[in-house]
Amino acid sequence: MPVRKKRSEEYIKFLGTAGARFVMINQLRASGGLWISAAGKNIIVDPGPGSIVRCSSSRPKLDPTKLDAIILTHKHLDHSGDINVMIEAMTEGGFKKRGIVFTPQDALEEGPVILQYLRTFPEQIVLLKEKTEYRLGDLVFQSSIKHIHPVETYGIKFDINGTSIGLLSDTRYFPELEEFYKTDILIISVVFNEPHPGIDHLCLADAERIITQVRPHKAILTHFGMRMLQVKPHIQAELLSQHSGVDVVAAYDGMTVGL
Repeated sequence: MPVRKKRSEEYIKFLGTAGARFVMINQLRASGGLWISAAGKNIIVDPGPGSIVRCSSSRPKLDPTKLDAIILTHKHLDHSGDINVMIEAMTEGGFKKRGIVFTPQDALEEGPVILQYLRTFPEQIVLLKEKTEYRLGDLVFQSSIKHIHPVETYGIKFDINGTSIGLLSDTRYFPELEEFYKTDILIISVVFNEPHPGIDHLCLADAERIITQVRPHKAILTHFGMRMLQVKPHIQAELLSQHSGVDVVAAYDGMTVGL
């Protein structure tokens, strides 16, 4: 599956590859989330701080008023900072009732990240649940088992033109991840270069274990913390490729993967 700089009709675009608070705060990497265009639908996943700006500065420009759905894997700020802005944009300020927001339930409850007045703007707000299939026109995706993270968190698995694409969001490693994320393309959030016991994020060793077991056609590392940036993600991806025999690349801000 080629990594392209120019946008194709169906593609995934990385509007940001920041992970953890300090990379986000300092915008050492952008934190705009993932834009997916497939099966005639436009979706943004985890629109973190600056997502609306990244859409505007993207070349070609991405138009958030054309969004059909927003998917929130969990409510932490680096994933949800611009979700209200994107709901406003998707619905053109609430004047057009359109689009679906998929979100964990706790993003609407104690410490909600979706503002109350915006909740009537989309056509529907759908609560994500474990291992459940969802359909958006011809686009089908499935939620993962619940991840091990301080807030309610799910990963996503898409089926696009017979190609399975997994988005492994923040979590501590546990063996059941490997079964769910058996996909053709696997996007992995790798915050740490080394293990940090007690902090529920994946490190490079976790990523290598998952990639070796899953053996996708391509693995894409993203969501980098400070220590990952210090050891240069593209170099670590090359090493993982050598160790695993799988094509592993490190995402960069603005990278587009054609489907």
